[in-house]
Amino acid sequence: MRQRKLPFRLVYDVAVTQHLAPIARKYHALIRETIKEQLCYEPEAETRNRKPLIRPTEFGATWELRFGPKNRFRVFYEPDQRLHQVNILAIGVKEGNILSIGGEEYEL
Repeated sequence: MRQRKLPFRLVYDVAVTQHLAPIARKYHALIRETIKEQLCYEPEAETRNRKPLIRPTEFGATWELRFGPKNRFRVFYEPDQRLHQVNILAIGVKEGNILSIGGEEYEL
């Protein structure tokens, strides 16, 4: 009998609420569902749209998840195997070379 893997617990940073504010509400359910679907079971499995970052972000994330229309949404996270959780540290929108997180622009 195969043993089922336990899902990782998703822990959202308090700042994520402000990160979602400038994003149209019609995308909030998509963002929530994609995070749950993509990060609950294998947050460190590299895929076409889920990759480790070359260098950690200023908010401590070492992984990035891309999704949505034209792959415009970005979720920056840090998996914690010891606590079996995924820390969601930032959610942003990328357009061209500009990443916007909570209304603040970051150049890539």
